[in-house]
Amino acid sequence: MGRPLFPEWIDRTRPLAGVLLAVVPLYLVAVVYYGGSPTTTDVGYRPEQPVAFSHALHPGELGLDCRYCHNTVERAAHAAIPPTATCLNCLSQIATESPKLVLVRESFASASQQDPAGRPIPWVRVHDLPDYVYFDHSAHIARGVGCVSCHGRVDTMEQIYQVERLSMGWCLECHRNPEPHLRPQQFITDLDWTPDEDPVALGKRLRETNDINPSDDCSTCHR
Repeated sequence: MGRPLFPEWIDRTRPLAGVLLAVVPLYLVAVVYYGGSPTTTDVGYRPEQPVAFSHALHPGELGLDCRYCHNTVERAAHAAIPPTATCLNCLSQIATESPKLVLVRESFASASQQDPAGRPIPWVRVHDLPDYVYFDHSAHIARGVGCVSCHGRVDTMEQIYQVERLSMGWCLECHRNPEPHLRPQQFITDLDWTPDEDPVALGKRLRETNDINPSDDCSTCHR
């Protein structure tokens, strides 16, 4: 009888190989499931803010345009948080003594000639992308992507929360199929706008008319 083709220790590894074949697929499924779960992607994240600012009241009931406060979305990568002076443009006329606005009044009072911004209100960021991701608000607005596509119906929210995954896969879905998210420029901040025609057909026409071809190259977001 000839010598075996493989050393004897290989036979002893068979139980381990069987365990790995059973466990590894389950582990990969668990990783993918957890990586895409709302817990991981922060869907529903609703931090407590230092001031109870109601979006349901301001853009909802009062119809305040998003750009009044976030006035850089059309020309800069970041959507600016308004200075306290912007808040006081209205509040100084209609809510001068409200105890809910103590922090706002203190922030405004801290401003000086040397420090016009004063002590800012410590708002908590809700939609917080990783530092290695580059996102440009102005590029999306210019191409007809409405605020509601990423932020949801903020005009119905008393307290802002995250409604989308904001994951790489979610971004790529839109870059590869942007038509459902495109709208005419005059309706960019109209959160309850619905088109008079099929949204996809409208999106296709806008994409062709405005030559919209989003890149899905890694360097688009990872710079």
